[in-house]
Amino acid sequence: MSLWIWLEHNGYPDINYKVMDLPYTLANALVTEAVSCLECIEAENSHIPNNGGLPITKGLTQKDISLKMFNKKRYTIIAGIKSVLKNICARIFADVLQIILKSRIINRVRASGGNIFDMHLTVPGFPHPLFGKFDISTNNTMNLDLSDEKIWMGNGPCDDVTDDDKSMFLTFSKGFPVSEPEVRYLFTRTYGDCVQSLSMGSAVVNDQSLFAMMILKSVRTVDQILNGKRVAKLHINGKHIWVRKYERRE
Repeated sequence: MSLWIWLEHNGYPDINYKVMDLPYTLANALVTEAVSCLECIEAENSHIPNNGGLPITKGLTQKDISLKMFNKKRYTIIAGIKSVLKNICARIFADVLQIILKSRIINRVRASGGNIFDMHLTVPGFPHPLFGKFDISTNNTMNLDLSDEKIWMGNGPCDDVTDDDKSMFLTFSKGFPVSEPEVRYLFTRTYGDCVQSLSMGSAVVNDQSLFAMMILKSVRTVDQILNGKRVAKLHINGKHIWVRKYERRE
């Protein structure tokens, strides 16, 4: 459902309404394709059929759509679905989550001596570890009209991404020092004014930084740099730079 909502806000309107009119067999096939989309995002190397792998979705939307899009825009889509999960799904299904996590709620109330209606819960891996964890309020159940733009509270999918969503980890070759100006020039030359911040690692080997952390201004630039790969190999002044998405480790 969150995937379809994200698609509706990215050029594929009214999917959820169209799904409600489908016979069971077609609806089930559409769900299977949605699962394939998520598997494509998660997989290291995804096989994409010649027909794009999404014939039912393509027919329903009457637009060109393929698993290739989910491979090329992996991190943009992850950030967008996370936004939908946080802003819509966690609120719609807050009561269901409370039932599932009932014992955790009770234990926290007992430990804090507080009121159950004032509690906030962290839901790990909801609904999948790929999208991280979410905080929900036990007093935040409400009816939402999915066609009402106000539910985004001024933000659409990908408008409320975190710095982690836009962060990249860079590594350099030992013996070939790369400077901060060189790194900035490499990315701005190709992707424009895209760097929000850049932090070079401590110079521990012959006064050379072997890594850097870079936060971009848009998660879309992450996908442009990686182009469907997990690691991108770039060059500046004859020196190699390896770039991958930064993944925070708890």
